[in-house]
Amino acid sequence: MRSTTRSRTQTSDRLRRGAVLVALLCTACSASGTLSPAYRGQPAPAGTAHPATAVDGLVVGHRLMAAGEYDLALKAYYRAAAKHGLSADVLSGIGSANLRLGRLGQAETQLRRAISANARFVPAWNNLGVVLMEKGEPGEARRVFETAFALDSGRSEDIRSNLRLAIAKTENPDYDSPRNQGTTFELVRRGEGRYLLLAPP
Repeated sequence: MRSTTRSRTQTSDRLRRGAVLVALLCTACSASGTLSPAYRGQPAPAGTAHPATAVDGLVVGHRLMAAGEYDLALKAYYRAAAKHGLSADVLSGIGSANLRLGRLGQAETQLRRAISANARFVPAWNNLGVVLMEKGEPGEARRVFETAFALDSGRSEDIRSNLRLAIAKTENPDYDSPRNQGTTFELVRRGEGRYLLLAPP
């Protein structure tokens, strides 16, 4: 008998504690279902990326390219393709990663597809010019760099540098390779009209 009474008392105590906990949680929550300001803690530091942006394959791919992790960047761009579709930005990223991996044929194909998707996408034009220079086709590279230069309105010093190198190569076939000089650059789209410049390895 005493055991039954003790068991009922313990059950009653647990129910009371549960009710108090629920009441505290309700107090912490606002009418909108989110935590009230008093319980939210400190805000995230300035400059913290939004979670949706932080995991975006395109952004991750660009960061990996900047870090020299070209295989991982390529995988990130493929994830971006699954999410965004084959936009000019995604195709240009895939082509640029293949360029860094020495897969010139694949890089050229993807960059030409990027240009077909958006004929005004400057990074794809510039990167295609880099591919053509690597393939030993300075004449076509020069025309491609001229297009990139015109679309960019001559604002990028790096596109101007690429164009100068292509012109020098077409006018003097014995001119040293830009790769040996370490003066070529690659443009990668970052969003909001900005470009990320990646120097060659």
